[in-house]
Amino acid sequence: MLKASDIRKGRTIIYEGMLYVCHDAQHVAKGNKRSYMQTKLKDLKTGSIIEVRFNVDDKVEVPFVESKEYEFLYQDGNNYIFMDTETYDQIPIDTDLIGEGIAYLVPNIRVTCDIYEGGIIAVNLPHTIELTVAETPPVVKGATATNQPKEAILETGVRVRVPGFISPGEKVRVDTRTGEYIERAKG
Repeated sequence: MLKASDIRKGRTIIYEGMLYVCHDAQHVAKGNKRSYMQTKLKDLKTGSIIEVRFNVDDKVEVPFVESKEYEFLYQDGNNYIFMDTETYDQIPIDTDLIGEGIAYLVPNIRVTCDIYEGGIIAVNLPHTIELTVAETPPVVKGATATNQPKEAILETGVRVRVPGFISPGEKVRVDTRTGEYIERAKG
């Protein structure tokens, strides 16, 4: 069991006998009144999103979720094909399960999948990933990390603000949780 105040984005819970993943959770405190957790939960079977308000002391059930490593291979229509790194089995995963992480998928990236009762319920990308800069304005002579950042389009099509000294073809590290530039990749 988990206290409602510990519900976070990406957490899988059982609510009213159904499996949900938390899309948003906010702690709300209103003066003299009791505080509560306002959440948006996505039903993993139907894909519908509901809003639920929990008292901070409420208890919610947490399913036993197994984590396993998979490697992304390629996209096939609306499915993304992943390979089990132990058995080499290939399985399709629907776009909805990957969510915003699609913007960071490149072939051969390793991800961790949450498995519940034999089915994949969530795909978790590494917190940082190296991507190649595809397009960016020209390098400004004398640009340093303290100058104004410029927009760059990375190999997956995602747009990131990078320092002025970054040029096309360079690899940069990006935080997959925030979508922000971290540093120029080494090597």
